Amino acid sequence: MKGSVRLLVFASLFFTALLPAAPMGPEASPAQPSAFRERLQPLVNDRTIAGAVALVANRDRILGVEAVGYADLSKGAELRVDDLFWIASMTKPIAAAAVLMLQDEGKLNVTDPVENHLPEFKDLWLLQQEDSKERKLVRPERPITIRDLMTHTSGMGDPAPPSPHSTLAEAVMFYSQQPLRFQPGSRWQYSTAGIDVLGRIVEVVSGKACVDFYTDRIFVPLGMKNTTFWPNARQAAHVAKSYKPGQSSGLEETDIFLVKGSLSDRRRTPRPGGGLFSTAHDVARFYQMMLNGGTLAGKRILSSESVAELTRTQTGDIRTGFTAGMSWGLGFQVVKEPQGVTAMLSPGTFGHGGAYGTQSWADPKRDLIYVLMIQRAGFANGDESPVRKIFQETVAAGCH
Repeated sequence: MKGSVRLLVFASLFFTALLPAAPMGPEASPAQPSAFRERLQPLVNDRTIAGAVALVANRDRILGVEAVGYADLSKGAELRVDDLFWIASMTKPIAAAAVLMLQDEGKLNVTDPVENHLPEFKDLWLLQQEDSKERKLVRPERPITIRDLMTHTSGMGDPAPPSPHSTLAEAVMFYSQQPLRFQPGSRWQYSTAGIDVLGRIVEVVSGKACVDFYTDRIFVPLGMKNTTFWPNARQAAHVAKSYKPGQSSGLEETDIFLVKGSLSDRRRTPRPGGGLFSTAHDVARFYQMMLNGGTLAGKRILSSESVAELTRTQTGDIRTGFTAGMSWGLGFQVVKEPQGVTAMLSPGTFGHGGAYGTQSWADPKRDLIYVLMIQRAGFANGDESPVRKIFQETVAAGCH
């Protein structure tokens, strides 16, 4: 069979339907358990996770989606496919896409020094340590650029905002006063704060609050109706609870560490580096746009050239990422040499994970989108969790 036919057969055999099933008539039989349920249910039973929403799509349609386990263990509330999750660093590619939208309009270039748009980044210091004892402040060899921020090669550290209720402008001003850790462009060090700076650049260049730019230019056009920094009361009621390993066994509820106070508190810093809540379907819409070269449902979000720039390796031979064989594009991780947890993905697969184990990846060669939503703190490496591996293996098994 051709690849597209195989995918459709896989969807019918291994996934539950996207929409709720019609009531069964007297001659109807129960649906077969999906492959996702068969593979993920044991992880719910042994309390590796409370639950998961697993979704697979191509550039045109959702091929299958399954909710397994619980949104709230204490209440016995089962997960639904439209429940919201804190997607954490899966927010970062959206920040990068917003910057490239402005580049498409000629309002900036990723090669620009950050200080061109944010004067507080002029005259930065670099903390240099020449031996085990002596440390001194020196000027970096060159200014940091927007590209440096997008590839985590700027030298910025990862401080938290000075207050949970800082504006994005206040948070970024605070970041600008911290010394760099290494010469810009010389190596890789993950920096959520650096991606927050991208959001502030979007505000200054566009003249809109970052939140409004995302909403007006990305979320509304793509139909991402449940993607937000501040879930409203209705949405907050459907945010899956977060869990971590218990002290003796099982799971215990834990906080979302970026959230101090109510989920709906709009005073909370809107962090472009990790603050969004979303659903599996909304995330899939964003990646469908990317696989379609910047368009979805007749609406162009990005130029095809910008999609290519976002999703190609930009970091050369610099060692990057949290799993072997990875590289970095602009805001996206890019699989360079598939191995280990990425062995079933094609070279050039792009995406991002989140702090509590969420994953979102698009494989252009196989025309597949993988979205895994869980809320599990405490993995040694969220990008290399057994849940992710099982999810991706299940998809790969059904597509061959």
